[in-house]
Amino acid sequence: MQLLIVEDDQSVADALIDAVSAAGHHAVLASRGSDALLRHHDVHLILLDLGLPDMDGLEVLRKLRQVSDVPVIILSARDDERSVVRGLRQGADDYLVKPIGLAVLLARIEAVARRTGGKSAATRNQINAGTLSIDLGKHEAVLAGKPLGLTAKEFELLTLLARHAGSVVTREQILDRLWGDAFLAVSRSLDVHLTGLRAKLATPGMIVNVRGVGYRLEAPSS
Repeated sequence: MQLLIVEDDQSVADALIDAVSAAGHHAVLASRGSDALLRHHDVHLILLDLGLPDMDGLEVLRKLRQVSDVPVIILSARDDERSVVRGLRQGADDYLVKPIGLAVLLARIEAVARRTGGKSAATRNQINAGTLSIDLGKHEAVLAGKPLGLTAKEFELLTLLARHAGSVVTREQILDRLWGDAFLAVSRSLDVHLTGLRAKLATPGMIVNVRGVGYRLEAPSS
């Protein structure tokens, strides 16, 4: 698996990287919470310390859960009940108190991976939503038999909405996936690409604006 280790203590980080690498996993390191929010894409699991230099780890977890369901295991010296409860209630998949044996850590990683399917992002190459068909391999979108001439960003936006057809995708989730930062002020860019996508779909009501939340794609039937 691809793991993201969020830890500012280099000696601890080195030990974690060595342990997971020896078990056959690949690890990348982030020493700041802000870095974790930018580098969580396409990893299968995150090991998250709470005592980070730029923000509290629980705040990192809260922001992650606004845009991603990637499995998170908290590794922290905080052993008080309040911290454990807050971590689990805010979306952590497990909470381990330091120091922890590396064999136990690897077993917990494997257990969380089994529960979550080992990865957070869908990997299907073909997405179908009513008469909309998206081929990720060919980078082609077809609506009612008609190819759509989409820009790269329009294609990414349509793909994200189609993966969750019938459900709301928040603006934060869209900004995170398409621009890599859910909290970057690029919402105007999103509006421009959304307008272009709607014009090319030429199907009123296909992309629904859920005020104050995000957007929902309604699968076209004809």
